Amino acid sequence: MATIPSLPSRDDVARIARNTTDITGQLLDTAGNITRIAINTFDPRDGSGAEALRVLRQTTAELAEASASPEAQEAFYRIVDTLTRLGVSGAPLAVHPVSEPAQALLTALGDSLLPVLDAVEPAVEEAAEALGELVDASSPLLPAAAGVVAGVLLALAPLIRAAADMLRDSSPELRRMADALTAALAPLVPLQVALAERAAAAGAGVVRAALPPLVDLTEAAAAGLKAGRPLLIAGEEFVVSGLERLQPLLLVPASRVGKVARAGAVRVSAAVSPAAERGVVVAVHPV
Repeated sequence: MATIPSLPSRDDVARIARNTTDITGQLLDTAGNITRIAINTFDPRDGSGAEALRVLRQTTAELAEASASPEAQEAFYRIVDTLTRLGVSGAPLAVHPVSEPAQALLTALGDSLLPVLDAVEPAVEEAAEALGELVDASSPLLPAAAGVVAGVLLALAPLIRAAADMLRDSSPELRRMADALTAALAPLVPLQVALAERAAAAGAGVVRAALPPLVDLTEAAAAGLKAGRPLLIAGEEFVVSGLERLQPLLLVPASRVGKVARAGAVRVSAAVSPAAERGVVVAVHPV
């Protein structure tokens, strides 16, 4: 026989009634706020509601007028046609048998490359920051480099046009050459595939046999580098200190060469473009 559940106590009944009253009050407050917002928005006595409705009607009318123009309709038709063609041409690729190994390859590459990308992310960020500083430092040279590149492109444009005209005129001969090469290389493709399979198998065997000695050699080289680390650090310190000592000695010849080059440039510019009016040299002798 089923047991009769116990009746709720007076405290439970009071708590349930209090919670129900609170929830009902919150719902009424929310409804009142929503009603107040709607009235304030669309109140004809305030300019905001009428202005919002006017702007909405004007925007809707302009959109309707713009979309009804022949140019817009033609653009819509072209977009739909392009999307349809893309869907028709891309659907066979999605269900093609080649897509499954391609997806598996992409998944494997992604799973393999994610740890590598996580490992090299700090180095890439540091290199990008250094590259940005280098670009900022070399920014005065960028206009000159752009001018040189533009001049080279302008000089190469006639050659490119001449080459294009020559190839366009020689299209029958080029087509005959392509047909001859295709006919000569087509029988070699199966042989190349077989040789590639044999080479892959042989290469895999060689790599498999060479991996243990290579591991031993790598471990020995790592141990040697670890043992010779003090010597390497000492050599780097010696090279850096030598460069620091050579820097003051190189600055003096560089400054002299710069002065000579500037003096030569001034003389060359004066010889190439002399002044339009020659000056009068006045000699003053003491009395």
